[in-house]
Amino acid sequence: MKERSKRYQKAVEGLDLAKAYAVPEAVKILKERSKVKFDESVELAIKLNIDPKQADQLVRGTFSLPKGTGKQVKVIAFADGQAAEEAKAAGAIEVGGEDLAKKIEGGWAAFDVAIAHPGMMRFVGKLGKILGPQGKMPSPKSGTVTPDVAKAVREFRGGKIEFRNDQFGNVHALVGKVSFKEEDLAVNVEALLEHIKAVRPAAVKGIYMSKAVLSTTMGPGIKLPV
Repeated sequence: MKERSKRYQKAVEGLDLAKAYAVPEAVKILKERSKVKFDESVELAIKLNIDPKQADQLVRGTFSLPKGTGKQVKVIAFADGQAAEEAKAAGAIEVGGEDLAKKIEGGWAAFDVAIAHPGMMRFVGKLGKILGPQGKMPSPKSGTVTPDVAKAVREFRGGKIEFRNDQFGNVHALVGKVSFKEEDLAVNVEALLEHIKAVRPAAVKGIYMSKAVLSTTMGPGIKLPV
């Protein structure tokens, strides 16, 4: 087994990793033990008892964190005409149609979220093999294919996140930064946990949420009660 770094060992010193901590306490622990020289991201990982191979058990969607993400989200938009102008005004870093699709096909990927007007899907559809694996492919279910492109750009820049289960049934999501106030981080974590519970697929029987862990970029994972 690979030996943990001295930084990690210091971070877990005196910490009971088998214990489930209430969200406010977990947040407090992570903030106190963050000793790196940059503002670490805080992430929530949730293990769901779903079968990712069954279409009626998939968990995905979008959620607006009450206190934002603390991240400078780079959003692009596939739009033309008035919708394109509004998307630019809303803060999209790149706006276009076929030209933007070709730029991405050429290898450009310096963005976090792609929004598309339904009329632009003839260009976006060709990017599935590129954007799909990156988790950036626009889709109606995630709210990234919409007639109101400008509104979507503003929402994602302001703290709206997209989540989806991976092949093992886990959901990972950014919930803020270590620099956030403890109460703000706690609000984000608790709100997202409740939202994931609320979107439980009807086809899932028995225990739905089996484990939740809160962690920082470089720190240990703190178990939460679920």
